[in-house]
Amino acid sequence: MKVLILKPSSLGDVIHALPVLRQIKRHRPEAQVYWWIESGLAPLLEGDQDLAGVVRFYRRRWASPVNWGELIQSIRWMRAQRFDWVIDLQCLARSGAFAWLANGAFTVGLDEPREGARGLYDRIARRASFHTHAVDWYQAVLPLLDVPTTPDFEWIPRRAEVASGVERRWPEDGRRWVLLQPGARWLTKRWPLDYYREVVQKAQVRWPDIRFAVMGGAEDRDLGRAIVGPGGGGVLDLTAALTLPEMVEWIRRCTLMITNDTGPMHVAAALGKPVIGLFGPTEPRRTGPYGQLHRVLQAQTPCIPCLQSRCTYVHPLDCLRSLSPARVLQALEHELALSR
Repeated sequence: MKVLILKPSSLGDVIHALPVLRQIKRHRPEAQVYWWIESGLAPLLEGDQDLAGVVRFYRRRWASPVNWGELIQSIRWMRAQRFDWVIDLQCLARSGAFAWLANGAFTVGLDEPREGARGLYDRIARRASFHTHAVDWYQAVLPLLDVPTTPDFEWIPRRAEVASGVERRWPEDGRRWVLLQPGARWLTKRWPLDYYREVVQKAQVRWPDIRFAVMGGAEDRDLGRAIVGPGGGGVLDLTAALTLPEMVEWIRRCTLMITNDTGPMHVAAALGKPVIGLFGPTEPRRTGPYGQLHRVLQAQTPCIPCLQSRCTYVHPLDCLRSLSPARVLQALEHELALSR
């Protein structure tokens, strides 16, 4: 039996979709499961014990007609596999087209109205309500495949070799690590940098046994430098320093994470690490840290949730600026006490 899962992006969405893979393999261990994913995220899944292979999607490269030969070759490969199940968890025009072109025996997807992809599926999984979390919505495809759902699975298995490499480069010194994730694709999701700095400065005085590290990609270098400060301030800057697998193992070794609504937050939730999620315009019941909504901090401004990447409120970004460092420090104190 062969299965193709289409979930190319983004990081958080791929993490949300992993329970579908885990439960298919638990119920149908003989299945050869492949995952269609954007090339930049492929290292997250390559070598996964439950995958027979990763099908790379070169979104930018294949946008040029010069490289359409590679695209056609990839489609031919998918069709040649004669997949029994094709599962589209992206459900936009691009993924819907690939799902249809894969020509599987049975195709399922989500009831996502944007771009009309749902018209290409044999069956669709409906979202129970506006507030249904993405993880639960994705798993709604499983009953359509006669696959039972169970919470008893390992979301992201440990990669021993990667973890050992992280330990060699950054040896633990017995102190607890608190990770900061100040970046986000939307500016409207970014808690103010001066608030992050205030939390770090006050926390270092109150809890000298903890260490802070700033995470993020190359695009977050300036954010990392701004939090660390000119003298280093005892904060480790990991921006642009980690591969995706290393990022996962760094999160696995931390005590907790303070983070904007962004991909690494979902990695931490999947690993069972406490997440202090700082939310602005988005709806945590839909896309918050799964199983940890009680740890989400969000102001009560009247425009929430606008779900917009641009702020048009009369008081710009008030949803984030109204979320004070004092409130985050209180949440941090609570979590540190629980972790002892």
